[in-house]
This record gives sequence, C-alpha cells and structure tokens, in this order.
Amino acid sequence: MYQASIPVFIRVLNNLSAILEKAAAHAHERKIEPTALLTARLYPDMFPLTRQVRLATDSVTGGAARLAGVEVPVFANEETSFPQLLERIGKAVAYLQTLKPAQIDGTEDKTVSWQTRSSTKSMRGSAFLANHVLPNLYFHVTTGYNILRHNGVALGKMDYLGRA
Repeated sequence: MYQASIPVFIRVLNNLSAILEKAAAHAHERKIEPTALLTARLYPDMFPLTRQVRLATDSVTGGAARLAGVEVPVFANEETSFPQLLERIGKAVAYLQTLKPAQIDGTEDKTVSWQTRSSTKSMRGSAFLANHVLPNLYFHVTTGYNILRHNGVALGKMDYLGRA
C-alpha cells in the first residue's frame, strides 16, 4: 500500500510543480497576467486552476493521513499566485515524506471513513486508494494540465508523466 501511494503521490505532485513552473514562465515571457491562467477553467461550472491544485494536494495528503490513521493536515486555501501554489505542493510533498511504510502497509482491509459535503463515506483501504484517492489525484492534475494547455502553455505528455 505504501509503494502504491506515497511515492506515486510525490511523483505526480512534483510533475505538477514542474508544469506550474512552465506556466509561470509562459506568463512571464508572453507578458500575460498570471491571474489569467490561475483563474482559468475548462468550462464555467468547473473549478479554476488554483482549486484544481488545492484539490490535488488535499486528496493525497488527506488520503495518506486517513490510511495512516493520523490527523489530516489542513492547508489555508488562500493561494493566488504560482509561487504560493508551488509552496503548497512543497508542503504537501514534505508532509507525505514524513509518513513511513509501517503506517500505510497493511491498511488494505482497514475501514477508511471521511466526511463529504453531504454524508460520511467509508471504504476498505485498498478500494479507498485505488478507487478514490488515485482517481481524484489524476483527475485534478489532468484538469490543471488541460487548463494550461488550452491556454497556450507549451506542455506535452512528458511534462505530465515526468522524466524517469
């Protein structure tokens, strides 16, 4: 469970950082107000880039904490710039690095519960990781990537996947 979660989370968040750095450079080079990218969305009823990044970090830090049985870290959700989003990702990665394999391994059958806006949900640990945390991480990172790509940032598949 540890190898299927923490290293994956860290890699994806580091790739997201690199994507955001490219976006910041793109805005600077083309004299685009960064807010234009940070508040961009793919469709009016979808969240903007800043919220996509927040949700990506929250999904993995919250998911990892719930699997480990420790308190879920809380971030301020006040980021309005690329440096602030990069700092948030850095804090999330630093948090994930504090978790040890012994805290996560063996949680496959553990009941994990969390509160949504409207109800309390519960799943077995393996299903929670495979069917909730990882899909949410990939959804929000992919959506952020697509927002930036749609707005002209020169990104490719290797930016999303990262380099080995």
